[in-house]
Amino acid sequence: MIKTRRGLIAAIVTLACLTLAGVTFFAARQPSSQLNEELAAQVTLILEQASPGEHHAHGHSFESRVVCAVEPFGTEPADAKALVEVRWVYARHMCAVTGVSSDWAASVRASGPIAVKVDIPPEVRVPESGAGYPDRVRNLIPERYHEQAFAEFGDDSAIEAARERFTLSSTAK
Repeated sequence: MIKTRRGLIAAIVTLACLTLAGVTFFAARQPSSQLNEELAAQVTLILEQASPGEHHAHGHSFESRVVCAVEPFGTEPADAKALVEVRWVYARHMCAVTGVSSDWAASVRASGPIAVKVDIPPEVRVPESGAGYPDRVRNLIPERYHEQAFAEFGDDSAIEAARERFTLSSTAK
């Protein structure tokens, strides 16, 4: 009976250690929620403060203000723990142009996966739309993030916050 208890205790301890190791490994591969919030804020700022010429280089042409929602899903390096460690951010974005319509639903919008180099100056890469778009996304986003690149926003709070800022911008004119 003593051997059975020791074996059971050893099995429980081993299982607990394996579970802890798995959780630690998964946590190390996923940016923390605080880092995700910082990355979202940084990329939103980069997108919203881009000049009309910079937006034109991304395939958008307009003279109005841009309001964006951003949801990061990956970084380079993949194990970055702080904003200062991040070179590239991979994220879903949705940007709306004010001025054309004061209604978010009727506004001109662009959305999809993007790659943003966090540098001075920052660099934004947007896959060109049209035939071959999925392949351009796969070429832009590292393979480990392909599934997330084609996913929808996981949390609507970023989009809701952008809608509120859009409404405030449209009514402030």
